Amino acid sequence: MIPEIHTWWPNLSIPAKHALRALQDEALPAEVREEIAAITGTHVSEGARLDPEDAEFIRTQREIVD
Repeated sequence: MIPEIHTWWPNLSIPAKHALRALQDEALPAEVREEIAAITGTHVSEGARLDPEDAEFIRTQREIVD
């Protein structure tokens, strides 16, 4: 399980955001889990995945990610 997306998405690095946009129902990469954990202070388990609502939230983000 991962923390609420609104608590970490705004502070996630650009490379991590790119990695999440590229996921196809795969487990979160270790680097992304580590960033989420550092931002939220919550352990993110290996094998954690985005739930459908979080995946949709990420797809709808229109900010420029470079």
